[in-house]
Amino acid sequence: MAIAYAYSLATSRITSWQPFKSNAPTSSSLPLLNDICSVTSGRRLYLPSTPLIARPTALYISCSNTMLSGVSSKGSVTGFPADSNNKKDVLHFVKYHGLGNDFILVDNRDSMEPKISPEQAIKLCDRNFGVGADGVIFAMPGVNGTDYSMRIFNSDGSEPEMCGNGIRCMACFVAGLENSPRSKSYRIHTGAGLIVPKLQEDGKVMVDMGQPILTAADIPTKLPKREDGAVVKAELPVDGKTWIVTCVSMGNPHCVTFSHKDSEVLDINSLTLEHVGPLFEHHEMFPARTNTEFVQIISSSHLRMRVWERGAGYTVPTWRTRILPTNRGQKE
Repeated sequence: MAIAYAYSLATSRITSWQPFKSNAPTSSSLPLLNDICSVTSGRRLYLPSTPLIARPTALYISCSNTMLSGVSSKGSVTGFPADSNNKKDVLHFVKYHGLGNDFILVDNRDSMEPKISPEQAIKLCDRNFGVGADGVIFAMPGVNGTDYSMRIFNSDGSEPEMCGNGIRCMACFVAGLENSPRSKSYRIHTGAGLIVPKLQEDGKVMVDMGQPILTAADIPTKLPKREDGAVVKAELPVDGKTWIVTCVSMGNPHCVTFSHKDSEVLDINSLTLEHVGPLFEHHEMFPARTNTEFVQIISSSHLRMRVWERGAGYTVPTWRTRILPTNRGQKE
């Protein structure tokens, strides 16, 4: 699979745009996102935007069933759906990242079927031989009165219900596709239900994440639950230690831990995340696997966290940094 980057830009602000002849975004300026900040209003969680960089790119790709064969300035194209304006197969995309949590965004508005397969997504997300990303997001036609539908393939080819950071990126992406004004809301259908991101005048994106799901069966987890159905300060044996965990879902399952029985406060820098992360993710207590947040208390106002993401592995902490520990702390 040969890759050629015909145009690539990564700056703190997009000031120009040079689209290809296809369904690539055509706006002269893409709305970028600023500092992360979550706000709790009652029990609903509102998630403003994160720092985001857009990288407009056309990917010319020659596909094999085995591996990416290299990078070149110009590539032949086979294996991807044919572009209507080009006999060669071309996958057009824009790459976004918010606080390092990066995604390949694909205009899929003409079909409810993703333009690439999970196996191809794995290759594209490979950071050594592909484009490199935590996942591929497809902007699809809306259903049941929504503006759009969103599907995601993780870097391991699995499909999560939704992603808070990803849906912010998608809101900016479709705004570029539509050349829409910045102040606009989108009703987006996801595997976790209806999510409504709103582009604001200042370029930020506000997302109503809805109410946190705390009932064990709905997260889902098999860990012992309290009388109210929540899993709070439960004991979970992993890698020879008994971890104290609290479980929550914001549309997909999360396991949050601040400590284990050998240590009241985690030193997250000493964790070998590549070893312990998969043990949490694939633990039998999580039938749908789980994301895991390892949180270290620095002070009454500051936390430090490392994230092992279901289907993507280690990712830079994004929207979870405030929402999930806050949920856990409020519940306890």
